[in-house]
Amino acid sequence: MPIHDWTRVDHGTFHDFHQGWAPQIRSALNNGLLPPDYEAKVEQHTDDGIPDVLALRLTAPSGGNGTGAHPGQPGGLSTVAVAPPKVSFTSEFASDPYTRLRKTITIRRDDRIVALIELVSPGNKSSRHGIQAFVRKVTTAIDHGIHVLVIDLFPPGPRDPNGIHPVIWSEFRDEPYTPPANRPLTLASYEAGAVSRAFIEPAAVGDALRDMPLFLVPGGYVSVPLEATYTSAFDGISRRTRDTLTALG
Repeated sequence: MPIHDWTRVDHGTFHDFHQGWAPQIRSALNNGLLPPDYEAKVEQHTDDGIPDVLALRLTAPSGGNGTGAHPGQPGGLSTVAVAPPKVSFTSEFASDPYTRLRKTITIRRDDRIVALIELVSPGNKSSRHGIQAFVRKVTTAIDHGIHVLVIDLFPPGPRDPNGIHPVIWSEFRDEPYTPPANRPLTLASYEAGAVSRAFIEPAAVGDALRDMPLFLVPGGYVSVPLEATYTSAFDGISRRTRDTLTALG
């Protein structure tokens, strides 16, 4: 099945597809591709860190109503003003809500993360914060010896003019990379170790997805069946979305 042009649909539609694709990849890995002492999981995460180092705690402030909230005040802070401040200039932005709902596929051995698979979403590249957070997550993983497979089916934009790979790799070394003009999408497998390596496959809308290596140890990898799992996930989305993505023009 050819790669579809996911810019034709909104972020929520791709998020829905992402939610279906990740379990297909997990199942393929767990059903014979991974060694017996490894397991793949689909896990909720934020781009601010890798799952093993996330320790998110929510502590309610004390308050007289039992919930910690002060009546009529945000978050129980009784001294804050609620009228808009009088300043010369204001600006705001809305975070892409689907970015923080994304799932990461983690590969564990003895409950220790050894590899990650990241499916890039539009929100990862829609703002400077989004792309910096995503790159920080990938590079932090590599720094900790965790191998990463990045799958980016969205074309380069102003924050990744040559695709997501050189933005990631520039954190480690200055090395020019420009994808072929007719193949702007990116499949990138990162082998972490004393010497880390990047294995890049450019792709394009209309191409069949090739299998990509996912390293489990330096020098040792399994091939992730991207084409087969993509096809299975695509078959599960709505007919209207399939028609939109397969329509000519």
